[in-house]
Amino acid sequence: MAPIIEKEDKMGNFNEESSTDDSENLWADILSEVQSGSASKLPTTRTVLVLGDNDSGKTTLIAKLQGLEEPKKGSGLEYYYIDVKDEYRDEQARLNVWVLDGDPHHTGLLKYALKEDSFSDTLVMLVVSMAQPWALLETLTKWADVLRDHVDKLRIPADKLQEYEQSLIRVYQAYTEPGDGPIATQGPPRGDINPLHPPPSGSEEESVLPLGELTLSKNLGIPIVVVVTKSDTISMLEKDFDYKDEHLDFIQQHIRKFCLKYGAAMFYTSVKDERNCDLLYRYLVHRIYGFPFTSPALVVDKDSVFVPSGWDNEKKISILYDNMTSMKPDDTFEDIITKPSTRKVVQRDAEVTAEDDQAFLAKQQLQLSKQTATPGTGTPPPAAAQESPVPRLQRPQVHKTPERSPAPANAGTPVRGKDGKPQAGNTTEGMLANFFNSLLSKTPGQPGPNKAAVSRDAAAELERMTKGKKSIDTNNTSTDSAEPQS
Repeated sequence: MAPIIEKEDKMGNFNEESSTDDSENLWADILSEVQSGSASKLPTTRTVLVLGDNDSGKTTLIAKLQGLEEPKKGSGLEYYYIDVKDEYRDEQARLNVWVLDGDPHHTGLLKYALKEDSFSDTLVMLVVSMAQPWALLETLTKWADVLRDHVDKLRIPADKLQEYEQSLIRVYQAYTEPGDGPIATQGPPRGDINPLHPPPSGSEEESVLPLGELTLSKNLGIPIVVVVTKSDTISMLEKDFDYKDEHLDFIQQHIRKFCLKYGAAMFYTSVKDERNCDLLYRYLVHRIYGFPFTSPALVVDKDSVFVPSGWDNEKKISILYDNMTSMKPDDTFEDIITKPSTRKVVQRDAEVTAEDDQAFLAKQQLQLSKQTATPGTGTPPPAAAQESPVPRLQRPQVHKTPERSPAPANAGTPVRGKDGKPQAGNTTEGMLANFFNSLLSKTPGQPGPNKAAVSRDAAAELERMTKGKKSIDTNNTSTDSAEPQS
């Protein structure tokens, strides 16, 4: 019986080992499924680098892509993120966004936003504003040069950088119109390859068309999207600066040629009017994550232009030449789209500047000196007083009147001229003035007059003068009546 028992023990051990192997295989299958499922999740390392001048609308555009109403403005190198969610596969991730300040002194901060290990996961967005169309091409060229200089400083192996450049060529050549192929409708499979730099495939290389002479002539190995913001100002340009359709076509063809050189897509957007903002979001998640994208190119509306990467070529751009009558396509951009020399003057309140105190007082002193120096009013003030910045008040001079001599017998009778009328100066007013001057005159050393006596003398003098005036009026009346009438 012992061998049987031993056999049973061995059978029992065998059963336990087989069950353990099955459980281990089950866990391995679960882990493999989790790993395969995680491979299809959205990556969290994808980044958008935004470059452009100040006041070009970079921060406002990113806030619109985030779904925010008020942008959060900063300085230097700003970090944001955009929530990306795939409702069909229940996947979500955060798209990293770096916004560099428009000040050229901050370009050194690019080393924190674009590195060697994040180069393959980064898309660059060049932002310019239609509010200043004369600076569009210059601004694009400036920031493209800044990006090129930074890429040259990165320690990316030459063969790796060349591989990135070839991947952009493949993406450009593989573009097809919506409905003509699987790429435009479905996009690359997510999780297996990087949509920004897809690997080569034999079928693509056999069916591609050769690139034009201008296309990707300045390939930097990194995807670029050119965004022209504030397209709603086009109506203002037409009204205030007399821009015609040929001017707008001239601007568009220059920007599209620039995009051809770098293999970039182009958008005209307006956050104010909500033009192409949602389209820009869908194109970004298509290029970065491989989401489906079915929108065709838009080149009809002058303020809502959209040119995807791979669609444009020199032949399509030449269609714009038909509208140019007063200019040529090869004309220099700055010669045709010139910066206005004058702008509308803003009416402001006139600024009043207070006069210096010493200057004001000197003017007042000069006026007082002129008044004092007039004949019959006195002598001018001394030179020392004139030099003083503060005018001095002078005591009025009282002229001493000599003692009054006894009045003649005919003092109350007015002196008449040849025509029989009283002469000027001998009127009652002059007599009153002489009387009061005599009262004011006083011989030095003599005691003051008695107030009662002065009052009596004054009353008598006034009565005498009043009688004299009445007699004068009577004589004038009789003289006027005696004259013959003409």
